[in-house]
Amino acid sequence: MNLYTQCLSKELQSNTNRMAQFQEVMRQQLESSMYGELEKLLSRAKGAEAEVSKKDFEGFRKLFHRFLQVKGPSIEWPKINRPPEDSIQPYDKIKAKGLPDNIADSLNKLVVVKLNGGLGTSMGCKGPKSLISVRNENTFLDLTVQQIEHLNKTYNADVPLVLMNSFNTDEDTKKILQKYRHHRVKIHTFNQSRYPRINKESLLPVAKDMAMTGENADVWYPPGHGDIYASFYNSGLLEQLIAEGKEYIFVSNIDNLGATVDLYILNHLVSQPNGKRCEFIMEVTDKTRADVKGGTLIQYDGKLRLLEIAQVPKAHVDEFKSVTKFKIFNTNNLWISLSAIKRLQEQNDMDMEIIVNPKTLDGGLNVIQLETAVGAAIKCFENALGINVPRSRFLPVKTTSDLLLVMSNLYSLEAGCLTMSERREFPTTPHVKLGSSFTKVQEYLTRFESIPDMLELDHLTVSGDVTFGKHVSLKGTVIIIANHGDRIDIPAGSMLENKIVSGNLRILDH
Repeated sequence: MNLYTQCLSKELQSNTNRMAQFQEVMRQQLESSMYGELEKLLSRAKGAEAEVSKKDFEGFRKLFHRFLQVKGPSIEWPKINRPPEDSIQPYDKIKAKGLPDNIADSLNKLVVVKLNGGLGTSMGCKGPKSLISVRNENTFLDLTVQQIEHLNKTYNADVPLVLMNSFNTDEDTKKILQKYRHHRVKIHTFNQSRYPRINKESLLPVAKDMAMTGENADVWYPPGHGDIYASFYNSGLLEQLIAEGKEYIFVSNIDNLGATVDLYILNHLVSQPNGKRCEFIMEVTDKTRADVKGGTLIQYDGKLRLLEIAQVPKAHVDEFKSVTKFKIFNTNNLWISLSAIKRLQEQNDMDMEIIVNPKTLDGGLNVIQLETAVGAAIKCFENALGINVPRSRFLPVKTTSDLLLVMSNLYSLEAGCLTMSERREFPTTPHVKLGSSFTKVQEYLTRFESIPDMLELDHLTVSGDVTFGKHVSLKGTVIIIANHGDRIDIPAGSMLENKIVSGNLRILDH
């Protein structure tokens, strides 16, 4: 190496070091400014709120610190491997083990946890999403209580229900819980953390005080369901349930109507020898083209790990969406050891990738919120396992299109559980796409005098101002499109099979 090259190399190294030092100083300044603002906010909190907010802000500080440390993508694509064969078990293999003689012994070790932090705003409803009626006037919460009560009565067991609320849903949920006082289900609640939204430019909190109304209505957020571990631990409920002899939680989204307690998976968990105890099970199911954005399981650095689309480098997004390479996706039905959560929290070993979620507030201010996903912690637990379950265990209701399916005769309802009708000849659900006139639940309900017969339906697309009379039957592929300014009334008793209906069709009373 000649003298010029040596000098140039030293200069480049020196510049790199100076840049790293500058970045570190900037990080420290940002962190110091954030901590100062958080202390100001805390000084305005009073009583019990101050104690809760202090714990919340401790979690937020850790998350913000990690956010500032992140230098690049959390995943190096070439290091991704398919999970080993035995790390994702087929459900049939788990089921083949059968059930123990005393099912109550297994059930008495279980707690059902429902993620209940979301509002029904995307479906045009105010208040908690769990209070939307989905079937025969039953809400998501009603169905959940019915399922667990049926288990407790059938097996003379004591499975409690725990709701993880957010500050958005807690008050309304607690009011409604009064109606279940005489049901055979103990119901507990705890709250997700409340974190401050961050100004995208200054990286400081938008909030000026601890209030949650008026100007401050949209400056706070619940930080994703990955917050369950810290919030559950901080609430004291985790410790209480362990003291009562509980060993596992079954966690799922409250709007997933397929997420019921599965006795075969529970038996697999509790029948493991002590040294080989599985601390975490993620239910996955086969991916279809409708699920290409769902997180998948990979092997990374010798551990089973959840890979979300947000972590995928842009150059590999199409590869990630491929149904052939990544064949399964996460249903967010999770079975987790309570003692393992306690250990990981106390050792500060719970490590989840940060999801940076950009938002624009009503006034036009750009903010970010830092979140985590509950499934991302799979890599922290010992002997973690994926189980490839039937599609029937993934029945989320995110839109009115989903709602139409679960309200129809495609499903029968028994003891809070929805099962596909035996009268349907093939087990797949139809593809339903309702247009913007159906987005809000109230408007959707006015457009159906009764829910159509959909037993033989494959595909339904509806767009524009369309209404359905009583006892309509839909079969095969049905497409109904009312152009702008037109209206289509499907007459009572109509049977549409492999039909396209468009233009203008009015049925007028005379």
